[in-house]
Amino acid sequence: MQPRISMVTLGVRDLERSIKFYKEGLGFPQMESSPAVAFFTLNGSWLGLYGRESLAEDASVSSEGSGYNEFALAHNVASATEVDQIIGQAVSAGATLSKAAQKTSWGGYSGYFKDPDGHLWEIAHNPFFWVGPEDEEA
Repeated sequence: MQPRISMVTLGVRDLERSIKFYKEGLGFPQMESSPAVAFFTLNGSWLGLYGRESLAEDASVSSEGSGYNEFALAHNVASATEVDQIIGQAVSAGATLSKAAQKTSWGGYSGYFKDPDGHLWEIAHNPFFWVGPEDEEA
């Protein structure tokens, strides 16, 4: 198996609300797909949104559960200013602030928000090395 993640699919309670959050709120480019699922192209991977019940059924697991999902999605940026801007954008689009951006114990700067379904996102700046693919806009 080659080390890569091609797509992250999030099980969501309200597909229309989640599409609006990611497409209009965060500006993710949406691909064409069937009405039961949504895909967004990211820089080197995809984000999928699928009804929570349908995703659980597809994976043959229970859809019950709440709270901390035991993982966080991370988006690294080039500066602390970008961290603040993106977290502000997400909160304006309907996200819930989990942890205000601040200096970290490892010397960077980061904060967390939850999307409308409670999926945890960390927005971080690591001044010691770049984490992620090359920026297409550079």
